[in-house]
Amino acid sequence: MSGSGRQVVVSGIGLLTALGEGHEANWKALVAGESGIGPLRAYDPQPLQTRLGGEMPDFDATRYATRRQLRTVNRGDSLALSAARLALDDAGLPHKMDGGDELGYRTGLYLGGNKSLGRMEQLIEELKVIRRPDGTADLAHLARHGDVIMPPLFFVEGLPSGAVFNISQTYGIRGSSTFFAGYADAGANAIGRAMRAVRRGDADVAIAGGYDDATSWWSMTLLDRLGILTTRNDLGKEAYRPYDRDRSGGLPGEGAALLVLEEKQAALRRGARIYAELTGYGAGHDARTPPAADPEGRGLARAVRRSLEDARLDAGDLGYIASDGSGTRSGDESEAVALRTALGAAAPTVPVSTPKPQTGHLVGGGGALNAAVAALALHHGTVPATLNLDRPDPACALDHVRGAARETRPAHAVALARGIEGQAVALTLSRPA
Repeated sequence: MSGSGRQVVVSGIGLLTALGEGHEANWKALVAGESGIGPLRAYDPQPLQTRLGGEMPDFDATRYATRRQLRTVNRGDSLALSAARLALDDAGLPHKMDGGDELGYRTGLYLGGNKSLGRMEQLIEELKVIRRPDGTADLAHLARHGDVIMPPLFFVEGLPSGAVFNISQTYGIRGSSTFFAGYADAGANAIGRAMRAVRRGDADVAIAGGYDDATSWWSMTLLDRLGILTTRNDLGKEAYRPYDRDRSGGLPGEGAALLVLEEKQAALRRGARIYAELTGYGAGHDARTPPAADPEGRGLARAVRRSLEDARLDAGDLGYIASDGSGTRSGDESEAVALRTALGAAAPTVPVSTPKPQTGHLVGGGGALNAAVAALALHHGTVPATLNLDRPDPACALDHVRGAARETRPAHAVALARGIEGQAVALTLSRPA
């Protein structure tokens, strides 16, 4: 089923989204149709066109890491560090934070994110001293006194792959590690590459997934100008409407989704709970000027076909698709075209849904969230619905699950992820035999 090499299973899931902390809280909220979307509250969003998102206002990273560990991380890195703890605890793997040993050389770490800066709060405060009376910046003063003005750990905090270091150090992970920078494709690629490492025998265990503080002030100032977010702030929780005739863009959400991937026989020997088997991984690219998606979704179509080939499955075997659901006009239409191209006659019969209207788009963690949702759907035998899909657009015609979750007991699922510059990833998961 899984091609050459060893079989790879999901034995732990660490989830943090606006719906809650831990996969149980998130799954319960997803199936119940709850929403974590609301007005942004961490700062004044009035200068922004989009003032909604999926925030985690009560998140406290000290429940998962020590204050010392959190000294050199920003919000996104703290989410990744916390999700790693949740995933390892869920997998039942002994670790340093729980009095166990280092995870060692046979454990790998593969993360995806969209980090570009460290914490801005202290930097902004310190940089006030270089402002002249007329309001202009005195860069010569900054050059002379930068070692005093700049927070001492700012550049360390800002390293894009900082979470890889922090998680590796915390748990003694000494095996292969890689960081993927990007949008939803980043976390999905991390999971796919981790699967291949375990399958080849480069690692016995891998922690893999994505994370992002996409609702932060810095992230929002970037996303707000790209034309991919809805400006229907008046709709509140109903603003994110993928595949709906009235859709007008997506909304960001902060969070993390990390999986523990493990060689199947080793997981069975230690009595681990297995959510799903990860059987296929495929990638493609639209090769089109961003942010508009290729109308034919050619990169995504290739990713889906390649993932199914890797899993040695036919399109008719699929029982669920955790879709990208960008909420943009071109994104949703091209995704539907890509799925009809890749799946052929089976396309109208496969249930499709996305969690994004409930969690917001986790950006660097978006694809990893879809993988987690697909694994949970296989484990529970239930497909969650797409929220706010009241008037399906004929151009996006598929078997969209809407209104309420559907009990279908799917045997195989595909999780999709697309980047803003045409990247596309598909992960195939199967219910464990």
